[in-house]
Amino acid sequence: MGCCSGRCMLMFFCALQLITAVERQVFDFLGYQWAPILVNFLHVIVVILGLFGTVQYKPRCIVLYIVWSVFWVTWNIFICCLYLDLGGLSKDSNYLSLGLSSYRSWWKDNGPGCENGNLPTTRWQHMESPALVSELGCVLEFQYIEVMHSALQLFISALGFVFACYVVNIFNEEEDTYLYK
Repeated sequence: MGCCSGRCMLMFFCALQLITAVERQVFDFLGYQWAPILVNFLHVIVVILGLFGTVQYKPRCIVLYIVWSVFWVTWNIFICCLYLDLGGLSKDSNYLSLGLSSYRSWWKDNGPGCENGNLPTTRWQHMESPALVSELGCVLEFQYIEVMHSALQLFISALGFVFACYVVNIFNEEEDTYLYK
C-alpha cells in the first residue's frame, strides 16, 4: 500500500490534530481551564497512538483513535454549545475550570483588538440607561474565537474519523487476502 492512499491522509489529519491540539492546550493553560487541559492531554496521547497505528499497520490503535474521535467530536460540540449559550449552557459558568478558579477563556481579556485597559471607572455606559460595559473595542468576541477553535477541531476530527475507518477497512481486506492465499 503506497503513501497515496488513505493511510497518508490519516497521517496528515493526525498531524493536523496534534498541531491544533497543542495550540489549543496553550490557550487553555493561559486561561486556567482545567477540564479542557485534561481532555486535550488525552487527545494528544490518543492521536499519537493513532499515528503510530497508521505507520506500524496496527488496526487496534486506529480503532482506539476512531472511538476517541467520536468522543472528541462530542466534546467539541459541547464546547461550541457552551460558548454560544445553547442548550441551557452558559459561557459564564465554571464548567471548564472545574470550579477551581474564576478564570475563563484567555481570549476574553486578550482577544484580537480588545482594549480592556480603557474601561471607564464606572462600568455603566450611561447612567440614565445602564448597560454594563464588559469589553471595549474587540474585533471578534472571545466566545466566537473559542467556537472557531472547536469547529476546526470538529472538522479535522470528522475527516480523520472517515480516513481511519477507511484505513482499518483496507488493513482488514489485506489481512483477509493473505489468509486465503
